[in-house]
Amino acid sequence: MKFSKLTLAIAATLGVSASFNAVALDLYVDTKTKQLFAEPGRGRVLLGAYEKVVESSSTPGTSHSATPAPAATSAEVAAIKQDLELKTNAIKALEEHAEEESKPSSVHVKLDDGIHFATKDGNFTAGINGRLQIDSQSNINQHLPGLYGNYVSATGAPATLNDGATLRRARLGVEGTFFKNTDYKFEYDFTRGNGLNAGGITDAFVRYNFSSPFSIKAGSFKEPFSLEEATSNRYLTFIERNMAVNTFVDNLNTYKVGLGLNYSADRWLVGSSFQTEGVGGYSNAYGSNALSVTGVNSNTGNGSVSTTGSALGTNGGVNRNGGGGDTSWEVNTRIAGTPWFESKTKFLHAGASGSYISINNNYYGTGAFNNGGVIFANGLGGNVDRSLILSTGNLTSGNQGAANQRQANNLKRFGGESALVYGPFSAQGEYIETDVSGHGYNQTSLSGYYGYVTYFLTGESRNYSSKTGSWGRIKPNQNFDMKGGKGAWELAAGYDYLNLHSGAINGGRASTGKFGLNWYPNSHVRVMANYIRALDINTSGMAAGSQSLAWNRGALDMFETRVQLDW
Repeated sequence: MKFSKLTLAIAATLGVSASFNAVALDLYVDTKTKQLFAEPGRGRVLLGAYEKVVESSSTPGTSHSATPAPAATSAEVAAIKQDLELKTNAIKALEEHAEEESKPSSVHVKLDDGIHFATKDGNFTAGINGRLQIDSQSNINQHLPGLYGNYVSATGAPATLNDGATLRRARLGVEGTFFKNTDYKFEYDFTRGNGLNAGGITDAFVRYNFSSPFSIKAGSFKEPFSLEEATSNRYLTFIERNMAVNTFVDNLNTYKVGLGLNYSADRWLVGSSFQTEGVGGYSNAYGSNALSVTGVNSNTGNGSVSTTGSALGTNGGVNRNGGGGDTSWEVNTRIAGTPWFESKTKFLHAGASGSYISINNNYYGTGAFNNGGVIFANGLGGNVDRSLILSTGNLTSGNQGAANQRQANNLKRFGGESALVYGPFSAQGEYIETDVSGHGYNQTSLSGYYGYVTYFLTGESRNYSSKTGSWGRIKPNQNFDMKGGKGAWELAAGYDYLNLHSGAINGGRASTGKFGLNWYPNSHVRVMANYIRALDINTSGMAAGSQSLAWNRGALDMFETRVQLDW
């Protein structure tokens, strides 16, 4: 039983009070330890009553009994007993309070860095997390030359990007542990899909930690692929992920249901997973649900890739009957670490990822294509109007046995990543390649890469998590206040390239340059501004009637902002 400082103080006071107020002192000896005690107890034998003995001042080394104190009166004895009873009751009350506080059912609430609940024994914890990202997009320049400059789709949507503002993400979740070794997370994004098809679910998993480095989890979670994808969108340097990551990972809905293994040592990690598809409704192709979310794209045409075929399952995508077809599945592995590590502000990160994806292709009994396939598309970094400027269209098309039939059966993805942090300076780059195999596709490879640098004007350094091999929360050296606190200020510049043209696939090519300014008033609030310029857009040779043709050799400049709150 642990006692508070107040309990010990009262006990000490009681002992001192008893020693000074007693006329004679009864002494007891413990028969086992031979220690002397002033109170009776188990295993203690009374030696007798003793009075204080003082040394004689006239003859050093000799002692005499002090003059016996006069006998205490009945009133004095009663007062002493009453005083002892009060102190005994106070100690019992403190003991009961300490026992109540140490019960497993006792809950501790912590409001530091979020809202957290925990039992005193640490067996159960829970924390409420959330994020809110308020975005705007202004298209400063849109010059579309040539024959397709006035392109209008069959639905009446013009081939231009629209200005606007929106909630890019609005998420709320809970995460915690039970019985210490098992943790869980559930998160819902109110801007993804709708409640009828559970499309807003992102993370929804339970994980068992066999040891500090090794864990296994089941449920819906991110694929272990790419440094930028492993980093939460709360901590990205730019408002939107770079094109290769967005196209080959994020736009395929990186949150998928499956089983994941992770081993994380001090300076390296291995993550692997077997996953199927994400939770919720789907459009006609694998992962294209992420591209056609209503409420995010302000273009009335929506740039949607789901204009042909039926939805993947007629019951909202949760139930696979009704012609939904078999579930697509994939195997992913990511290895990352810090081969050079001098300190938390001076190190080199390196990593590689790979995956194999089997694609669902579903046909009617007549041989006509029903749904499935895969689409790769991107909007060059737009955060409000996310119309697709580059797009392969569905890589599975045509009826079975037809001369023009194409069928993407599987994908092989490879990625390399690296990042350097040297004090307030950092640099990061990635390369991702996706090989398409199937009927009509032979040695077809799509690819993209990016690179950028950042610098903190106020001296901070990027926060790296060796457990996940990704970036974390920035904590300013000084929080912003009206007394001179500036918060943290970060400058960034980068180059981004994506090639969706290979063999029988022509989804176009594009490159952009981007600049960013980030301000962190404190560790939970962030204000971002990005300027993106299209350096080259090449959509020539695409199928007639494709909206992407309107952007060929076009000029495009976007200014984007974000105000973010997360906890």
